[in-house]
Amino acid sequence: QVQLVESGGGLVQPGGSLRLSCAASGFTLDYYSIGWFRQAPGKEREGVSCISGSDGSTVYADSVKGRFTISRDNAKNTMYLQMNSLKPEDTAVYYCAAAPRYGSNCRPVDYWGQGTQVTVSS
Repeated sequence: QVQLVESGGGLVQPGGSLRLSCAASGFTLDYYSIGWFRQAPGKEREGVSCISGSDGSTVYADSVKGRFTISRDNAKNTMYLQMNSLKPEDTAVYYCAAAPRYGSNCRPVDYWGQGTQVTVSS
């Protein structure tokens, strides 16, 4: 059974940090481009970051550049999103995703995680 299972969300104060994890089962992440998306209340889902499965290059949304870092551990079949200097506007449900290896910016998505809530508030 193909699954992506996220963990690590929660409530954090502005300026704080969180690390999201996403463990894959039923398929091998190394064969895919992998990424993170988020959806805030009343807004469309947006791409946060993506690692290309073809060349390992990374892309970030302008709003998170310099604060978020995406990574993968192929031995653990797991991806991560390190989020630093968090702002209230980062509050959203965060989703991990796997997309075709030679696709563009982790689209279209083949597999979605179930989502994890991140709330940045004092």
